[in-house]
Amino acid sequence: MSDTKHSPPTTTPQGPGDADEATGPASTGAQWPLPEEAFWSEKTDPHGTTPPEAEDKEPEPEPSPEPEAPRRKRDPYLDNVKFVLIAFVIVGHSLVPTLNTDSARSLYIFIYTFHMPLFVLISGYLSRNFWNSNAKTNKLVDTFVVPYVIVEVGYALVRLSLGQKWSLTIIDPAWINWYLLALLFWRLSTPVWKRMKHPIPVAIAIYLFAGFSQISGDFSMDRFFGLMPFFVIGLVTQPEHFELLNRRWIKIVSVFVVLGAAAVSIFIAPKAPLKPFYYKHSFQDMDLSWWMGLGVRAGLLICGLAMSYAVLALVPRRETWFTDLGTRTLYCYLLHGIPVLVAKEMGWLELPWLHGPLGVLAISASCFALAIVLCLPETRTVFKWVLEPRLTWLYRRPSGS
Repeated sequence: MSDTKHSPPTTTPQGPGDADEATGPASTGAQWPLPEEAFWSEKTDPHGTTPPEAEDKEPEPEPSPEPEAPRRKRDPYLDNVKFVLIAFVIVGHSLVPTLNTDSARSLYIFIYTFHMPLFVLISGYLSRNFWNSNAKTNKLVDTFVVPYVIVEVGYALVRLSLGQKWSLTIIDPAWINWYLLALLFWRLSTPVWKRMKHPIPVAIAIYLFAGFSQISGDFSMDRFFGLMPFFVIGLVTQPEHFELLNRRWIKIVSVFVVLGAAAVSIFIAPKAPLKPFYYKHSFQDMDLSWWMGLGVRAGLLICGLAMSYAVLALVPRRETWFTDLGTRTLYCYLLHGIPVLVAKEMGWLELPWLHGPLGVLAISASCFALAIVLCLPETRTVFKWVLEPRLTWLYRRPSGS
């Protein structure tokens, strides 16, 4: 949130699915409380009386109403970024059964270097004004807690239908559901980070030293600490920082960064362990000495940030064919696990011809197609009552509203 000494303009309220991401990097969002009318005007006099001196005066003509300000157009940039990232999320999850091949493993390492770090960074950026709005605060329950429980039960039922034992542990998130809990705790910690003088060094220090501890996966605490710096960096990012990435020379450098990362992924794929790329394992879990563990974590942080900013620089800023799809990535994230889980359990991703470059290309193309389907407005229409419930009856109305 920008520290300004004037009141920002009021923006038109967004729909229920647009919270936190409605105005893009060019805006800091609406503020709460909204500007009130002048006190003790005839409209706001709490006693309903008129000053005596006003009774003898002729009523002044009412001023002509001012035309309503046009609704601010949604910035397409971050929606483009989010769709690209969610497509990579599905590709990464679908490649797991084929990781015994170098081609699949190379793409997997390439994706995992940046896709979740950048997603968390964007989530931090969109959380800057979260505590300035009662409606957004209410969505801590609407968007995280309720869908989390529903998705946990849903995945338990899917596993049961595939022949596995019934298992439901609410405190231990099932597979992709970790992100909801981690983001919930990151947002709860937002006021603390915003009061710090130097939040980024503190977050990095916590991230590095968390590797010394065996942090339990309960409530996604391991990922909470493992990806914390990316959230805090996003939290302190301002719109003008995104504009710095829109320079030609930065775009050229970003191309070389992406190509270099792809080359390194191909080179290290046959021998690189995968645990460090999950941002959750301790040094002991990865069989690393303390100094090697600190080096690996620091290196991953640098590589993740470099790749994140390179992708941000290269993603188009104009409206594209997938811009609208990027407004519904929550549905894609929470729903894609079902077809991917079914495909894994049924052995569809273990066909011999998929274990090679052609198979990697086929899996990637199929995942991008699945991302498109799950981000369609029709998908939101079908699942909105589950993944985006309106629990207005649960909350008190803001005072004065």
